[in-house]
Amino acid sequence: MLPALSLAPTPPANDFRSKDAFTSIQEAFPLELRLCDACGHVQLAHVVDPESLFTDYVYVSGTSPSFVSHFKSYAGAAWQSAGADNGDLVVDIGSNDGTLLKAFKTLGASVRGIDPARKIAQAATEAGIPTQCAFFSLDIAKSIRHEIGQARIITANNVCAHIDDLQSVVAAVSLLLADDGVFAFEVSYLLDVLGKTLFDTIYHEHLDYHAITPLIPFFKQHGLTVFNAERVSSHGGSIRVFTAPEDSGRKPTRALQELLEAEETAQLFSLDTYHRFEEKISRAGRQLRKTIAESRKAGRKMAGYGAPAKATTLMHQFGLGRNDMAYIVDDSPWKQGLYSPGINVPIVPASHLTSHPVDDLLVLAWNFAEPIIENNRAFLDAGGRFIIPLPKLQVVTANERS
Repeated sequence: MLPALSLAPTPPANDFRSKDAFTSIQEAFPLELRLCDACGHVQLAHVVDPESLFTDYVYVSGTSPSFVSHFKSYAGAAWQSAGADNGDLVVDIGSNDGTLLKAFKTLGASVRGIDPARKIAQAATEAGIPTQCAFFSLDIAKSIRHEIGQARIITANNVCAHIDDLQSVVAAVSLLLADDGVFAFEVSYLLDVLGKTLFDTIYHEHLDYHAITPLIPFFKQHGLTVFNAERVSSHGGSIRVFTAPEDSGRKPTRALQELLEAEETAQLFSLDTYHRFEEKISRAGRQLRKTIAESRKAGRKMAGYGAPAKATTLMHQFGLGRNDMAYIVDDSPWKQGLYSPGINVPIVPASHLTSHPVDDLLVLAWNFAEPIIENNRAFLDAGGRFIIPLPKLQVVTANERS
């Protein structure tokens, strides 16, 4: 493995703390990428204990209308690809609050979720999506197969990047998947991460940074063939990958071949590409710090909007803190009342904007910039500005984007 990129050390990206936890030190871990010179796979050099990352997880999908809509489309695409029928079993690995499985249930599926976050798994079950609180494993796959049968569809949404031992998980998928079934998963796409300078998608939950080229031989080891892949817009740029048992007779699509060609053209597996990526990160940081400094000089007060995991990487890498942001607005009740990892900026509901007004909002959840801006037109009309840091720095006013 070759050293490819080193970012500022951070605490786990979703390790939001309560105020009474300030007495304990919040440990920061190295954030370094390694590139496999044999297959081209990219992964973190430092692995944080998954129990500490996911047992008390606070991210939920259902608070975002954009993601609810995305999952509805995702479920439909997987259902059609598998040729699924009423009553077929769908298993979602890392099912979170069950948003994706709700879409499958609407299509007529029998559903089962697997997620290690205790409170979220319990809430999903109570909401009608049976969810087992566990990390997906060969034992879990055997249990489901024995209890219910094989799955026509298995999904993993932004989960494959979280898994250190992906070999054992895919072996379990292969066991549970029906002979005519489909394993569909979405992950951030390495081609977009590098091409759009989406460095803030690099954090300790994301151990792997996926491209199609290394995935094909990897799945072949487990008797699965990658037969289709498509780019989707979530998280600034992701891929939705479809695999099936090799004996299913599915043939690679032209879309898959085009992505393989794009990866080769972009020199995705060259260290020089990562050196240029590092330079782009530094340039983005200088531009944002300059914009914030000019805002402060003009007497403007700033807060953040959105407290996604990616904000932890961005804030630590660019040295942002309490002196820059009075607070961070987030719509998730799971995060409100807590403080940002390692920097301790308070997370508050949107109503805080009225009681504690600011002049500028730094959109940390920049992949949701459009709906955030649309839902806060009154802020713009009152003279406020939105600062969008990535993929390209933008300053949004009521009249124009500069």
